[in-house]
Amino acid sequence: MTSETIEIYHPRGISNLGQWDIDGLKLKVYGLVADNKKVDGPLATLAQSIVRQEVLPRVVDEGDDNGMGFVIIHPGELGVSILVHWWIQGSVLCQHIYRKLYSATVPMDTVKRPVIACVWELALINAEQEAWRKTMMKCEPSPSGYMGARADFEEAA
Repeated sequence: MTSETIEIYHPRGISNLGQWDIDGLKLKVYGLVADNKKVDGPLATLAQSIVRQEVLPRVVDEGDDNGMGFVIIHPGELGVSILVHWWIQGSVLCQHIYRKLYSATVPMDTVKRPVIACVWELALINAEQEAWRKTMMKCEPSPSGYMGARADFEEAA
């Protein structure tokens, strides 16, 4: 490992980008941005396209979904990541990742490079699993409670 492979940790801003209902899949949407980056209209449109074209077929193939999840749109230092998560079987979190370096013409192959998430994305994923556990994994699950629960921090710090 060299110092070139180590990234210096700085908090990244988190924003609530609302909710999407795409063909019955209800998704909470977060923006997670590195310094001097932003989630703009074209990036949000790309994320919605990924949900429609790549994620929805996977949701159907996997089956037994709970119809809810979340999206993280993350313009980082080196590229953009779009992580789409959906819940199945009451307690299992599925994930589809799109990663593309700013300098690249095509996205990374996430099958050959089995990335889960970066440290900033993991903060949001953890907040979402806590929200799921508290609102859905009880005697009377509350889908509206889950969809209304948001990460209660403005920075992944």
